[in-house]
Amino acid sequence: MLFFSLIAMTYAETAPKKPKPLLDNTVPIAPEENIAKGNIMAGFSVSLVQADASDLDIIVGDLYDLDGYTLSVDAFGGYFFKDALAAGIRGGYSRTKYTLHFSLLEDIADVDQERKYLSNGFYVQPFLRNYLKLFDSKSIYFFNETSFQVAYSYGISQVDDTEDISKTRTQSLSFKLGLNPGVDIVLVEGFAFETSVGLLGLSSSMTDIEENGEATSNIDYNIINFKINLLSLDFCLVYFF
Repeated sequence: MLFFSLIAMTYAETAPKKPKPLLDNTVPIAPEENIAKGNIMAGFSVSLVQADASDLDIIVGDLYDLDGYTLSVDAFGGYFFKDALAAGIRGGYSRTKYTLHFSLLEDIADVDQERKYLSNGFYVQPFLRNYLKLFDSKSIYFFNETSFQVAYSYGISQVDDTEDISKTRTQSLSFKLGLNPGVDIVLVEGFAFETSVGLLGLSSSMTDIEENGEATSNIDYNIINFKINLLSLDFCLVYFF
């Protein structure tokens, strides 16, 4: 009996151990780390895209003048109610304005127009973010953010073709549920550089269109997006305190 017990103990010690899943290999969070319970994080980003052109020849006509910009401001804050787990809210504002004067198909239709466009948009986005500490380092943290966004925007477009002026107003309300994985890289004490990308998006949008003071159409659509667009990476600075 003793012989068989020794054989069983030897086999248990030498038998290969089943590898643990990746998420079970996370490194414990120390109390002084940025993502420890009780800490607060905050971040912001600003984006400005400007366009300016004049007297350009295009294939189907001429572009006489183009002047415009898009300004976006975003900020967020969150509280770590558990180690590596934070809840918070994000908000943002965007404004787009441009003037475009062009002519098309001069020998066929002779279209000569000046278009002016102005829009403003706002959104709020509650989120839940869980961090993964895969390395024994206090400088790099991976995370996944689950969020629900509510956005509202309105805009007005004016078209002047030298004979008539028409105005189009649009109002849009949208909802979006998304998953955004990313990484925080600590640069100095308390400050980190953050980048993330959209992995999954479920969105619904309702748009009302009014032309020259009269309601003309409503557009409703739903989108399920499983694509990863590496050209739309988000970057921002994050402060932990």
